Amino acid sequence: MEQMTIKTTPIEGQKPGTSGLRKPTRTFMSAHYLENYVQAIFNGIGGVAGKTLVLGGDGRFFNDRAIQVILRMAAANGVAHMIVGQGGILSTPAASNLIIQHKTDGGLILSASHNPGGIDADFGLKYNVPAGGPAPEDVTAEIFAQTTTLSEYKILEAQDVDLSTLGSSDLAGMRIEIVDPVHDWADLMETLFDFDAIRALFAGGFTFRFDAMHAVTGPYAEDVFVNRLGAPQGTVLNGTPSPDFGGGHPDPNPIWAKPLVDLVMGPDAPDFAAASDGDGDRNMILGKGLYVTPSDSLALLAANAHLAPAYKDGLAGVARSMPTSRAVDRVATAKGLDCYETPTGWKFFGNLLDAGRITICGEESAGTSSDHVREKDGLWAILLWLNILAVRKKPVLDLVRAHWAEFGRNFYARYDYEGIEAESANTLFSGLRDALPGLVGGELGGRIVETADEFSYHDPVDGSVSSAQGLRLTLSGGGRIVFRLSGTGTVGATLRVYLEEATDDPAAVDWDQTEVLAPLAALADDVAGIARITGRTAPDVIA
Repeated sequence: MEQMTIKTTPIEGQKPGTSGLRKPTRTFMSAHYLENYVQAIFNGIGGVAGKTLVLGGDGRFFNDRAIQVILRMAAANGVAHMIVGQGGILSTPAASNLIIQHKTDGGLILSASHNPGGIDADFGLKYNVPAGGPAPEDVTAEIFAQTTTLSEYKILEAQDVDLSTLGSSDLAGMRIEIVDPVHDWADLMETLFDFDAIRALFAGGFTFRFDAMHAVTGPYAEDVFVNRLGAPQGTVLNGTPSPDFGGGHPDPNPIWAKPLVDLVMGPDAPDFAAASDGDGDRNMILGKGLYVTPSDSLALLAANAHLAPAYKDGLAGVARSMPTSRAVDRVATAKGLDCYETPTGWKFFGNLLDAGRITICGEESAGTSSDHVREKDGLWAILLWLNILAVRKKPVLDLVRAHWAEFGRNFYARYDYEGIEAESANTLFSGLRDALPGLVGGELGGRIVETADEFSYHDPVDGSVSSAQGLRLTLSGGGRIVFRLSGTGTVGATLRVYLEEATDDPAAVDWDQTEVLAPLAALADDVAGIARITGRTAPDVIA
């Protein structure tokens, strides 16, 4: 066993996005790439000597090899204690829970979330802070700065560590503790929800299907839904994690989880269905004949959270990302709750959660969670839905329609134009940004433009400012269009266009969302010049 200092040079493009660094797998596998970025993290957080860190990932291709490299680098850099998920596996919310539970100095999570996996797909790595959430912008900025000046990294020459056996071992004086990746998180869930009520729901014949999408949550779902709550065998679909997610795209939306959508729209539909993504932090909610948008799900959970034991005394407040529909705002207004609008990226919820200003938060991209961890938690959202269904004793469709009748309805969709050539995307965005000031007070599609701006966030806790967070148009009659260039892809640019119409008309519970949003979609295309500039006549994904 030998400690080595390897000379290296900076590698371009190692700038973390909203959830760490995501690149094609082959890029991470190239010479020095992973090692440079890990050393930059260690340097960027002020060194790791004597510290305790959590380590794990979603099991995608290269996860196992990357874990071994990180362990050898951690030992060479003086880490005292590494807590590692068995097999190198941890869902993102489970990793956050371990960071909080063990009061560690943070953790390294290997995942590209909902992006596909495999040698020709995507890989990712992010650092989470001691509070359990993603690193804030000042930390990621320092990590990036380190990548631009790095000249060496430290690593041990050593045999692979056995990740399969629970217990402790030693690597050059660093204690490595292999833990059950499921147990602690599942125990936490039992403290939050009324498991007796959910067991009774299943015992009464309630039918449920959960699609793990060949991703990390399969074992978590088997333990909680089947072993602890008594759901029958066969409840969990595609429950065996796979390095390439079964050749699929582990994004829980109606496009990539189409078999589950087809099931709930068919004659043998279960009462309730749900899915989660690659690393377990996103969710999709379905009922018989119904897809519940993430924005509506967030609003309904906020309105009914008091039915679960952990939230019986009410919520401190709620928060949503700026592009998320304003459905949860309606709930907050009705219940007298503070409601915060943040940029996209879970890290922006962290200060609000740590300060006790909010209890539940969510994003339109299917991330929802509470103050139990500092990450979005897909299975937590599904369990809260089950708790609500167990108490309300109404079908999903009836619950959603009752919610719309009480709070009003927000029609909402996200159009994704993926893999756009970067120059075209930047041309479109800069042109629209320049045009915004001249649109206010004018007319578009027969409607008055009430506001047109670029969103900036002033953090109410630490006073920091995050600028250039998306372009917004609000129209008379409750319409809104938002444009963003996404930071979660690995090739080209993804243009996301968010469409929203709002109404208090009681008849809206029966309106067709596609028909309602069609004029707004045409207006968004026209005002931004999407087809003209990019050549795209239709989005790749509608979510």
